[in-house]
Amino acid sequence: MQSSRFLIAVFEFVVLIFSLSVHECAHAWMASRLGDQTARLQGRITLNPMYHMDPIGTLLFPALMIFGPFIGLSFFGGMLVGWAKPTPVITRNFRKIVRDDNLTTLAGPVSNLLIVLVAFSVMAVMAIALPNGHDVVLSSFFAALNPGAALDPQPLALLCTLAILINLSLFFFNLLPVPPLDGSRVLRNMLPYNAVQVYDRMGIWVSYLLMIFVGGFVLRLLLSPSLELVYTALNHL
Repeated sequence: MQSSRFLIAVFEFVVLIFSLSVHECAHAWMASRLGDQTARLQGRITLNPMYHMDPIGTLLFPALMIFGPFIGLSFFGGMLVGWAKPTPVITRNFRKIVRDDNLTTLAGPVSNLLIVLVAFSVMAVMAIALPNGHDVVLSSFFAALNPGAALDPQPLALLCTLAILINLSLFFFNLLPVPPLDGSRVLRNMLPYNAVQVYDRMGIWVSYLLMIFVGGFVLRLLLSPSLELVYTALNHL
């Protein structure tokens, strides 16, 4: 059972790094399409994690969250989020600055939703096409969300379930209106000038505390019903 839990942890780490790379690549691609080539010139339109990794947000923080329970750091377990190196954007290169900046910003979270849809589609095909596929998919889904359960998950279904879990987490987390998350940039574009000045003076430690405590609450609030909806949809295939 311990080996199964460790396998799930490794899968989580790999999927998270890939998902963060897709997220930042989407920002870079959309910015390029809308006229700002800054990220393209830095080689950021790529899924290669080496171009997007942040030592703390992509490696250390996720590793503590995912592998922490194995070394007694249960405080870090359960919240599967992280961040990559921010994609450089020079908004004056856009034709319509506010609109194009918002589209570039939202491209990241939307890319995470697309991964969720792809992963769900793969699981749906498995449930329909494989012998006893319905039970295999559901048991793997349950095993991925309950690593301590005495179940033997199917690797592809396990990978898809973790992709759904992690990318829903990234989607909700990045839409929080807390700097430097994507939601803060959209909110900033909606604020009047004086409010923007106050918003920009928010300290980095205030942002980190809000991300950890408010972000954790929001994820718990939104993830459970979202995953229940996915499970219900798979159960009715």
